[in-house]
Amino acid sequence: MFGFFKDKLKKFLHKASETEKEKAEEKEKTEGRERIEEKAKKEKIEKKEITEHTEQKSGFFSKIKEKFSYKLTEKDFDKIFEELETILIENNVAIEAINFIKSELKGELINREIKKGEIEEKIKTCLADSIEKLFIEPFDLIEKIKQGKKPYVIVFFGINGSGKTTTIAKLTQFLKKNNISCVLAASDTFRAASIEQLEKHANNLEVKLIKQQYGADPAAVAFDAIAYAKSHGISAVLVDTAGRMHTQNNLMKEMEKIVRVAKPDLKIFIGEAITGNDAIEQAKAFNEAVGIDAIILSKADIDEKGGATISVSYITKKPILFLGVGQQYENLKPFNIKEIINNLGL
Repeated sequence: MFGFFKDKLKKFLHKASETEKEKAEEKEKTEGRERIEEKAKKEKIEKKEITEHTEQKSGFFSKIKEKFSYKLTEKDFDKIFEELETILIENNVAIEAINFIKSELKGELINREIKKGEIEEKIKTCLADSIEKLFIEPFDLIEKIKQGKKPYVIVFFGINGSGKTTTIAKLTQFLKKNNISCVLAASDTFRAASIEQLEKHANNLEVKLIKQQYGADPAAVAFDAIAYAKSHGISAVLVDTAGRMHTQNNLMKEMEKIVRVAKPDLKIFIGEAITGNDAIEQAKAFNEAVGIDAIILSKADIDEKGGATISVSYITKKPILFLGVGQQYENLKPFNIKEIINNLGL
C-alpha cells in the first residue's frame, strides 16, 4: 500500500536534508572568510571601546549557536515545498489538502531554529503531523450499532464498479463476527444481475436477503427489509443501492427517496482508493446530495499512490471506517490513522 508515494517521499526528505546541509556548510565557509577579514581589520585598531567589547562577546555566542543550528527562511521553505507539492499532486492528493499541509509546515518550519543534522527528521515529523490532522477520527461501528435503536439501518452509496456490493458482504461478515445479526436489502433494482450478486453473498454468509423484481421501487425494498428486521429481532439492515454517477440526476433523486423512506442511522459512501481524485469528487457529490456519515475505500491494498485515502476525509469532514484489502470476506480492515502514516514511511 502506498509504495509509489512512500518511495517519492523518502527521496524528497533525503534531498531536502542534503540541500539544506549544503546551504549551511556554504554559510559556514562564508562566515569563516568574514571572520578572517574581520580579525585582520581588528588587528589594525589599537583601542576598543567597552561597548564594542560587549558587542563582540554577544556576537561570539551568537556565532556559536549558529554553528549547531539552522534557521529556515521563507525562501528556503518555498523551494523545498515546491518539490513536495509536485509529489503530492502526482499521488492524487487534493489541492485543498495540499494547501492545508503547506500551511501547517510553514507554521512549524519557517524561522524556527533547527539543529544541523536534524533537518530531515524535523521535516518528516512535521509532515507526518500535518497529514495526520487531515483525518477525522473513525468511530466504533460495533458500539454504535449495539447502543443504537433496533434495527440499525445502514444505506450504502457509490458508483458502479467501486466494489460496493462486495464491500457490503464484507461488512456483513464483520458484523456477524461481532454478534450482530443482519438482513440485506437488494435495493439495486436497476443494474442487471445486481440482485443475483447480492443473493449469492447472502447465501454464502447465511443471512436473509429481501428482494423484489428488477424495476421495482428501491425504497419499497428497503422498507420491506426494515419491517422484516423488526418482526424477526434482527439488529442491522444493510441496504444496497444502484451504482450511479454523481452526475445522473434522476438516479440521485431516487437515492434521496430511499433515504427519506428508510431513515437510515448511517449513510456510507463506498469508493475505490485507486481512482484518486475521482473518488474524492464522488464523495463530495454524494455528501452534498444526501449527507454521507462515513466512508469505506475499496481496493486499498493495490493503491500505490494513496491520494484519495489522504484527502477524502479532509474534504468531506467524514471519517474513513474501513479499507478493503482483498477479495475475501475477511479482507476488510478497520481504518487506523497511525498505520496510514507508517505506510507512508513517516
